[in-house]
Amino acid sequence: MTNNNYRIRQIIIGSIIGILTALLSGVAATILIGQSAINMLGGSDDLLIAWLIHLVLGAGIGATYAYVFPTRSDDGYAQSTMSGLVYGVLMWVLLVLNLIPLVMGRGPQWRVEEAVALFPALVTYMLQGVLLGIGCRLVFSVTNLSLDEIEDEAPAPIEVQDRIVILGGGFAGVELAQHLEHYFEDHPETEIALVSNTNHLLFTPMLSEVTSGGVEERHITPPLRTFFKRVRVMRGEPTAVDFENQIVRFATGVSTEPSLNYTHLVFALGSVPNFFGNKNIEANAFVFKSLTDAVDIRNHIIDILERADTEPDPEHRRTLLTFVVVGGGFAGIELIGSLNDLVRGSLWYFPNIDPEEVRLILIHARDRVLPELSESLGRYAQEKMEARGIEFILNARASDAGPDFLKIGEDQVIPTRTLIWTAGNVPNPALQLCGLETDKRGAVIVDEMLRVRGHENVWAIGDNAIVPDVITGETAPPTAQYAQREGKTLAYNIHALMHGQPTKQFAHRSQGTLAVIGHQTAVAEVGGFKFSGLFAWFMWRGIYISKLPTMEKRIRVLLDWVVDVFFPRDLASLQTTLQPQTPPAQPTDRVADNQPAVLD
Repeated sequence: MTNNNYRIRQIIIGSIIGILTALLSGVAATILIGQSAINMLGGSDDLLIAWLIHLVLGAGIGATYAYVFPTRSDDGYAQSTMSGLVYGVLMWVLLVLNLIPLVMGRGPQWRVEEAVALFPALVTYMLQGVLLGIGCRLVFSVTNLSLDEIEDEAPAPIEVQDRIVILGGGFAGVELAQHLEHYFEDHPETEIALVSNTNHLLFTPMLSEVTSGGVEERHITPPLRTFFKRVRVMRGEPTAVDFENQIVRFATGVSTEPSLNYTHLVFALGSVPNFFGNKNIEANAFVFKSLTDAVDIRNHIIDILERADTEPDPEHRRTLLTFVVVGGGFAGIELIGSLNDLVRGSLWYFPNIDPEEVRLILIHARDRVLPELSESLGRYAQEKMEARGIEFILNARASDAGPDFLKIGEDQVIPTRTLIWTAGNVPNPALQLCGLETDKRGAVIVDEMLRVRGHENVWAIGDNAIVPDVITGETAPPTAQYAQREGKTLAYNIHALMHGQPTKQFAHRSQGTLAVIGHQTAVAEVGGFKFSGLFAWFMWRGIYISKLPTMEKRIRVLLDWVVDVFFPRDLASLQTTLQPQTPPAQPTDRVADNQPAVLD
């Protein structure tokens, strides 16, 4: 029996189990909570109609659970119970808070008092989810319907005739690999290899929420291997390329440096922070580029608050409580907005800190922030953030830094223990090690087909490439939105070239941009329209939760947001010992894409 047949039978049985668990949970709710819970679940004041709706929804919920969480033979009851609990909360959010109220003409129930009033329905759906998880695990085990890999006989080994090697596991590289896998699904003799220095894709639009504690770090980092069925994923970084013999070498941390022959080679290595040659700033500033950066900044902020709460000297305390972000683009604005929420929202835990002592300062070299957006939205963002206590120093450049200060220009000095740099990126320096021709910034020069100049089978996309934009006549911006479209176009071109078909130019028109600027506030330009405030914030969350890879990660992030409504941010620092009050030296080999504010 094939896996597809197993899945179909699981879904059918899951719908039956869903009806039974809906019945049991409904009876339990009637006994423990009262009739009102059933009316909430069914969305009707008529008890009979409410029960019928509840049971019909139960069938759909059970079938969907069996599809989203297919039971495998090695799944334990604890894992199935937790999956059911998570699923029950998700159904409460989707159905009780959104879908049912919309159908009944009441609108989404997202205000705190409305969500609290629907708490009995949450208990009921959590109970139904637990029963559903346990029930599916029990029935599928008894009936031998657990989903396992079925292989009637071992397939004969296939000799690799062509190999496409992708260097980089960011948005561009993953998008390219996914489309190549689709194009070559009937060509097992063509191998697709993805080499990345991390084993996950970092979903950078939500990186600032990790720093503020609104989202758990692992919930925005789906493992690369979960994206593919036959792409070969390898952990490593390129060290050299032999273009004549078509061999790429890379370091993986093992004793022998491996190498791969390639038919086509793609560079998608992203970018690293650019300090413009200022070694003092580089040595004393945090950067905001990777998941480790976000976690380090969060731990540092919490550690600073703990120190300031016991610091007797007012001057030292003010230095501790001054937080500076350099760079007013999307990354800097979203970061300082999240830090403002984290710091000011945590002060009631620290009674010895006067809120007037807290300073959050953003320094930007231009006359307005968010230059990628229209001037009106940039001004709105600045005014809204100033009203929430954030200071702006515009038309200014950082010139020097130390462990406890930042110097601006020639004479302005800001005492601070927290300096975060988001003011610029530069293409990954590994490109120059590989002997590619680059511009003065170190970016690879490509043509309209995304082919590297002077090479027939070498390509470059994403932040590490200068890509001509045939629509605007300029170069494509180094954003995640454009990187993904470049990956899609390049997959088409490689497939076309290998099958004797014409290639096409890269062309993409931006769909829009969004940036969250603090608590329940965002700015957005989508389809030529401008949005701001709470509605833009809902747009930001809705769009990016839908773009987050894998259903599991979407559910986990959605649960993080639900928990954030009812509970304060967790202030646990992962530092187990007191650390020096200076940020660690930053490595120069980061390759993760960091374009958190671009609508895909």
